[in-house]
Amino acid sequence: MKLTSLIIAGTMLAAVLSSCTSDQTIRSEKGRLADEVRQEFLHSWNAYKKYAWGHDGLKPLSKTYYDWYSAPLYMSLVDALDTMILMGLKEEADSVREFVATHLSFDRDIYVKNFEITIRLLGGLLSSYQLTGDERLLKLADDLGTRLLPVFNSPTGMPYVDVNLKTGAVRNSRTNPGEIGTLLVEFGTLSKLTGKPVYYNVAKNAVLQVYNRRSSIGLVGTWIDAETGKWLDSDSHVSACIDSYYEYMVKCALLFDDQDFKRMWDSSRAALDKYVADEAPSGLWYGHADMNTGKRTRTWFGALDAFFPAVLALSGDVETAARLQESCLKMWNKYGIEPEQFDYRKMDVPGDPKWERFFLNPEIMESAYYLYQFTQDPRYLHMGKTFLDGLKQHCRAEAGYAELKSVITKEKTDRMESYFLAETLKYLYLLFAPPETLEFNKVVFNTEAHPIRRTW
Repeated sequence: MKLTSLIIAGTMLAAVLSSCTSDQTIRSEKGRLADEVRQEFLHSWNAYKKYAWGHDGLKPLSKTYYDWYSAPLYMSLVDALDTMILMGLKEEADSVREFVATHLSFDRDIYVKNFEITIRLLGGLLSSYQLTGDERLLKLADDLGTRLLPVFNSPTGMPYVDVNLKTGAVRNSRTNPGEIGTLLVEFGTLSKLTGKPVYYNVAKNAVLQVYNRRSSIGLVGTWIDAETGKWLDSDSHVSACIDSYYEYMVKCALLFDDQDFKRMWDSSRAALDKYVADEAPSGLWYGHADMNTGKRTRTWFGALDAFFPAVLALSGDVETAARLQESCLKMWNKYGIEPEQFDYRKMDVPGDPKWERFFLNPEIMESAYYLYQFTQDPRYLHMGKTFLDGLKQHCRAEAGYAELKSVITKEKTDRMESYFLAETLKYLYLLFAPPETLEFNKVVFNTEAHPIRRTW
């Protein structure tokens, strides 16, 4: 027995020493890993410049470009600008900033999606304005905000989905809590920086309109009609179409010291923990439930859901955030990259091949970054390296990075969204970069990873 005990103790000691050595190694490699991420950004950015300059995004396999609408809005340029600044790519950032300031115009007769334009362009302009002090960027942001305001002219105050930037005409009332509730960081910041309260008021009212229509058990559904206020889908979760509705409750409470959002978060969190959280054999997850009954509808969690550990940590619950992040890592490790949806009871992708897709998502990197900031635990550096290695192995192309049609077969698809430059690579870089690169405690990131500083 004594010999057995000694062997076990020796094995445990060796494991601890190995872990300590591994932790010391990853800490010592932070500078190299930050530079590696910067090089991957440049690989992607240079491909965009070569094949898609002046357009919204890069198609990395066919080496051409795509635009969201009939007129390009320079989505990748605006989205990537503050990443360049934080990475210290001054010459490149100055050039892009000058191009955006002198070429970007919102006087376009096109319908745009309010939510996407707000988080990518309005958020990007505001962040880059704060980082550079270039008043032209704030002027562009104000002009854009004015052109987006008509979306809030619905009978309920919840925004329509689309607005014509030139005429102010609106359309499409079928919307969701995520698109309604993920506007105040941007509109509120614009309000504070321009002194125009209308921006703050309409965006806050939109969130209240959703919250006030929550069910008797405190949950919201996936789809709602902005004109009638009627729910169109009762599925409740923290995934696409709802996700950042919760994220902005926490962030608006912090950024604007608005206690209404703190109260909304506390109430919503209690409902989520009671009905949506799910203790499975594989760990803690947040699945799907009916908003009215609380009955479990799906045991699904996905790439987009992986933002939630960051929000939990930011709200002060680091312990639960860490548990959920371990589940996210299991989802990633199943195929060496995460799928769009994952059945955590079966520990595999749900049956439909469409759930095998991977869109170069940033959320799991975002949560690793937040947890590292709050804990300084090198485990999250290891995770970051795992994510970076997986991206390089499976998504890197000759011209930038490509999304995957299937995480199982690793077949690529011909698209690189601007958020890969704005979020995915930014969060990975900040995870490894020196603390002085960005004062984590002094900023609130919008959902597109554009850092906003409370200067008011």
